[in-house]
Amino acid sequence: MATEYGQGYGLDGRPGFPGSTERRHRMPAALRAPVEGRTWRELGYVLLSLPISILLFTYAVTMVSLGAGLLVTFLGIPVLAAALAGCRGLGALERLRARALLGMDVAEPEPLRMKKPGAMAWMGAVLKSGASWRALLYAVLHLPWAVFSFVVAVNVWVLGWALLTYPVWFWVFPMYAGQDGMQLYGDETHRVYLDNPFEITVTALVGLLFTIATPWIVRALTMVDRLLVHGLLGPSRLASRVVELESDRGIVVDTAAADLRRIERDLHDGAQARLVALAMDLGLAKEKLQEDPEEAVRMVDEAHGEVKTALQELRDLARGIHPAVLTDRGLDAALSAVASRCTVPVQVEVDLAERPAPAIEGIAYFTVSELLQNVSKHARATWAGVEVWRTENRLMLQVVDNGVGGADTSQGSGLAGLAERLDAVDGILVVDSPTGGPTRVTAELPWRGAHVR
Repeated sequence: MATEYGQGYGLDGRPGFPGSTERRHRMPAALRAPVEGRTWRELGYVLLSLPISILLFTYAVTMVSLGAGLLVTFLGIPVLAAALAGCRGLGALERLRARALLGMDVAEPEPLRMKKPGAMAWMGAVLKSGASWRALLYAVLHLPWAVFSFVVAVNVWVLGWALLTYPVWFWVFPMYAGQDGMQLYGDETHRVYLDNPFEITVTALVGLLFTIATPWIVRALTMVDRLLVHGLLGPSRLASRVVELESDRGIVVDTAAADLRRIERDLHDGAQARLVALAMDLGLAKEKLQEDPEEAVRMVDEAHGEVKTALQELRDLARGIHPAVLTDRGLDAALSAVASRCTVPVQVEVDLAERPAPAIEGIAYFTVSELLQNVSKHARATWAGVEVWRTENRLMLQVVDNGVGGADTSQGSGLAGLAERLDAVDGILVVDSPTGGPTRVTAELPWRGAHVR
């Protein structure tokens, strides 16, 4: 994640003295880039890459060649496994170097998967691991790129600073080299030296251009290094997806458990308690029926009211789980029913040519219901709007209100839980709610048609 510069942070994104950044940032980015900490770290990364890549290449080629040559004996497999394990270890050091100098945080690749302990199982796991072979490929491919980037970076950097500082050191040529200045052109009969004030000034300006361009050239070179480190030393896409799905599965399980606890609590504290009280009241009314009929009638009337209240609570609970109107008539009717219960006028627009899959439809309904509840409880709005439409393979939801704003998913509120629910199904929740309003919450869900099961 990129860090924005602001008050109290230095040019390289690290904490600094308040106010100092604003003064330094009055200088254009192109002029301050040559002296930024980020530029020097990236240059240091490029300079270190050459000797490190020579060691990596030498180790990888030597060990793999030795292991391949020994495959005719029983020593080939252990040597080859040790070569790949060493490449994995060197890859870990490269990830640390990228994190320290490039600010690039690359996750560790998938671990070795051994079905049983033992040396043979370990060697088999190393040889079958895709991460091991990717680390070997990195060790082989990085050397030619390191040579190229080293040559380009060093030559451009030295040329730029040498030309820029030429007015300071041009006196070296007439004093020690026996010539009038830096030679620009020369043959048997004619030579051109940079020796007059105008030529010296132009040389310094050319050096300034090279100096300004050097950080961006080095940055472009390190972009290739970033791609190599991320693509070959990090986890594979499949492994990353597995980790993501495991995390999403945990969120789904936790959410389902929380919903079950909420339903159990609502039943226990609401309808169940009322039904127990109703049974007691009816029992008392039965006893009073012979002794005091009028009192029994009054008690039966109160019990009738309790029955209505319990039924309403059960209907509300069922509506919160999955309302019948959603199953029978779809999102348009269901969201209109939700909007009618909101404390502010809500305009609902649903533009869908077909219904989504029931699971997606239920999540969309729940999302809009939660957002409208937030409008009723916290927004202090006088108007709200709900829009639902489809864009290619995504279902889009948007809830807007003219309230006081200030909604934030990072504060551990209900919006954070809603964002986790959507993330569990590859959805996205975006909140735009500046202080003072208005608030615009956009949710994006994967589209699956109702015919897909």
